[in-house]
Amino acid sequence: MFDLQDNLVLLLIWLASIIIIRTIFSKTRAKPAHRLPPSPRALPVIGHLHLLGRIPHQALHKLSNHYGPLIYLLFGSKPSVIVSSAEMAKECLKTNEHCFLNRPKMTNIDYLTYGSADFTMTPYGPCWKFMKKLCMSELLGGRTLEVHLPLRREERKRFLKSMLRKAEKGEKVDVGAALIRLTNNIISMMALKQRCSENEDEAHEVRKLVEDMCQLAGRFNASDMIWFCKNLDLQGYGKKLKHVRGGYDKMMEKIMKEHEEARKKRNLNGGDDGFVKDFLDILLDIYEDQSSEFRLTRENVKAFIMNMFGAGTDTSAVTIEWALSELINHPNVMAKARQEIDSEVGHNRTVEESDISNLPYLQAIVKETLRLHPTGPLIVRESTEECTINGYHIPAKTRLFVNVWSIGRDPNHWENPLEFRPERFTGEEGIIRKRDQLDVRGQNFQYLPFGSGRRSCPGASLAMEVVQTTLGGMIQCFEWKVWEEGNGGVVDMEEGPGISLPRARPLVCVPVSRLSPSVFNGSV
Repeated sequence: MFDLQDNLVLLLIWLASIIIIRTIFSKTRAKPAHRLPPSPRALPVIGHLHLLGRIPHQALHKLSNHYGPLIYLLFGSKPSVIVSSAEMAKECLKTNEHCFLNRPKMTNIDYLTYGSADFTMTPYGPCWKFMKKLCMSELLGGRTLEVHLPLRREERKRFLKSMLRKAEKGEKVDVGAALIRLTNNIISMMALKQRCSENEDEAHEVRKLVEDMCQLAGRFNASDMIWFCKNLDLQGYGKKLKHVRGGYDKMMEKIMKEHEEARKKRNLNGGDDGFVKDFLDILLDIYEDQSSEFRLTRENVKAFIMNMFGAGTDTSAVTIEWALSELINHPNVMAKARQEIDSEVGHNRTVEESDISNLPYLQAIVKETLRLHPTGPLIVRESTEECTINGYHIPAKTRLFVNVWSIGRDPNHWENPLEFRPERFTGEEGIIRKRDQLDVRGQNFQYLPFGSGRRSCPGASLAMEVVQTTLGGMIQCFEWKVWEEGNGGVVDMEEGPGISLPRARPLVCVPVSRLSPSVFNGSV
């Protein structure tokens, strides 16, 4: 979250602001009328920003160990509360959910999403409700996912066959990079009916755009936090944001015009009977529908597709990469998963989405991975009105950070929480209370990989299908030998900075095929 440039900016702001503080706030402040949650000592102007460090969720976890599961912090001039327990999360996301239905406005994200015209950042209200209904009934509903099943199957098989070619040559693979290409292709085919890797130059451009958008979205911007920096671009993000959104806008306008031309031709030839619509076609239907209860703008459509790429590519790839890392480090778990797949699926075909319901241990591996390595380590909201949490006063316009990463490591709810143990989710061990509620949709607040409540992630079903089936195929089809020498075949598990909890170092392996090449011959 913070690099050298960010820290220098904070230091300069802090030093320059000492004079302002002494001048403006020389009088003693009145004591607050309400009791706020515990808080460490803040610095002038920057508040507690210096405590966030390179990986914020880890830094906030350390603070919660000292100050408790509910902490009050000032990020510059922005009041914030940090929640690090299931009990406090439930109070915020269920008991007082009506107070925390908005997301804070962040300058970088707001610009990238055409003024928060997307589904993720739109304020709670009629527009957001319409977009949520559109997501659940049309874009990410069961019927649409079923229609696009052949696209996901084809991309998965292309991926496995590319790994087979590496295995035959004994070549190393950057697993994370290969998985991002796969998930990019899946989302691109479902959203636009175009494969990112069809043209390598265009594929690189798309991947770079998605990467740059995610990086800029996750970067600290002083104008969001420091009141007198609101209209200043101290870190030079303005030019970068214009360049990235300009490139995305140019690409999307080209694709939208191609879709609109194709739609006109289909209408002239008798309509859409038998035609499988991608996400963009569905959104264009709403955009062109004069009678729609809410009219989408062109910016809404482009921002919606941006959400699909931003939330559906990097996060799924990172989850699979973490899962494979854990399996390499726990060969007994890998062997148990492989035995289950071999028994259920066999050796004459690869794992399909329809097999997942019969592979409970594979499901448990993914759930345990999401507990230890949630791709959304912090749930971020903002209060629209004041409320009381655990007896403490929370003012309106306070930012809420629910530390999902920390909750997943809470020893009050998880026995030996740092151990990777999928049996927690299979019923083989009596570790979890209310096991039937421990699904990925946040019904139980000790486990929140996709958030909870009305603003939880609507793409959970799609993400789980992609992650589970892809991981199942990788376990079934290959042994994975760590490339680096001198590490004893052990993968380091250090986290890197980033909003999707990436690994600090790439997972590089040499795949070794377990199946006959004939199993892959019909893949593409």
